[in-house]
Amino acid sequence: MALPARAGKPDSVLAKAVELARSVVLEVAEPTDLGDHLGARAEGERVVTHHFSCTRPGYPGWYWSVTLTRAKRGKDLTVNEVVLLPGDEAIVAPDWVPYKERLQPGDLSPGDLLPVEDEDARLVPTYLVGDDPIDTPLDGDARAQVRRVAEDLGLGRVRTLSREGLDMAAERWHAGPGGPEAPLAKSAPDTCWSCGFLVRLNGSLSMSFGVCANGNANDDGRVVTVDHGCGAHSEVKLARKQQPLPLPDHVHDTVVDDELEPL
Repeated sequence: MALPARAGKPDSVLAKAVELARSVVLEVAEPTDLGDHLGARAEGERVVTHHFSCTRPGYPGWYWSVTLTRAKRGKDLTVNEVVLLPGDEAIVAPDWVPYKERLQPGDLSPGDLLPVEDEDARLVPTYLVGDDPIDTPLDGDARAQVRRVAEDLGLGRVRTLSREGLDMAAERWHAGPGGPEAPLAKSAPDTCWSCGFLVRLNGSLSMSFGVCANGNANDDGRVVTVDHGCGAHSEVKLARKQQPLPLPDHVHDTVVDDELEPL
């Protein structure tokens, strides 16, 4: 087990107090949870921490840590703390991530709500700036006025994508399964640029992205890059060796009622 590095030479009196440190651990743990002494290290002047392996089931890689100290020229030892700590190979819970950051595409169920913050850099007021980002952020009163005017005029969307929002979407789509690096695209006979099933997007993304409208394709209804591709390209042709073999004629036609000639 990799323990913290030494911080200087430990106090000799405290370093020898292994049994005292062991007895302190036994006050909070069962004897079967305490393993071998792993060593001692100096935390500071007359402050030493002893480490013991942990044998408690379910805690591989953890260790007991007992910190002792004493006064200058004092003989009485004082226990600062005793804790159970994870080592480098210990099984620990993953770092906590806020719920909003843990959400992935497809996680929302019917009825779930995911509010967007007012200061979200991906959005800007629609009727003031159109599709262009604004230089100075609006205060609370201005944002409320934008909402009221947009509702009164029937403009529909209060906010629209900012330049940052467009760039983030473009990067995500380009790196996703509809991008040029997808395994499906690398084995495709041609790109979506020349496919008749590609429906181009409007605006600044029109030259780079579109939506697949081929019901037989894996990407049907999804955003794809123009340099993406798949085997369902509108102009793809089968080679002669890839075409199905023609079926032979029927030995006996069972569709009509022609009588068989007697032998």
